[in-house]
Amino acid sequence: MRTLYLLLLCLPLTTKAETIDILIHRISAEGVGSPLGHVMVREGREGIELLPALNGLSPGPHGFHIHENPACGALEKEGRLTAGLAAGAHFDPDQTGKHLGPEGEGHRGDLPVLQVAENGTASTGTLTAKRLKLAQIHGRSLMIHAESDNFSDQPGGARVACGVIP
Repeated sequence: MRTLYLLLLCLPLTTKAETIDILIHRISAEGVGSPLGHVMVREGREGIELLPALNGLSPGPHGFHIHENPACGALEKEGRLTAGLAAGAHFDPDQTGKHLGPEGEGHRGDLPVLQVAENGTASTGTLTAKRLKLAQIHGRSLMIHAESDNFSDQPGGARVACGVIP
């Protein structure tokens, strides 16, 4: 009993939670452009928590995903450069091949829809991705799409902003 008591005395009273700061840039067929802000990501009780602080986006809902590669550049597709294609597909470690939303059993990279205010800012508070842990997203990318995501056959259209996750 005394050994357990001494061991407990050596443990820290608090632990510092890891936080990742992802710098988000506008992207186009020409490549990575100007910064739009950042998204802080931390481990939460129910999965990762994303706290956007962005500006310069078009108003309305936007598809928001973790993509498999740590890159945001344009690549050629069907003979023309396509914005953000270097990020690859949605993060899908279970190889489901399905787009079923953050609560579904498809891609783990599916995040809640990002809501952008009329003034072009997205700082709506905390978005939670219950099926992800911080350790899973290191070395990937965070993508914002031009349109909303219906978590079925429309993941959000063109890729318009991206950040590499350290």
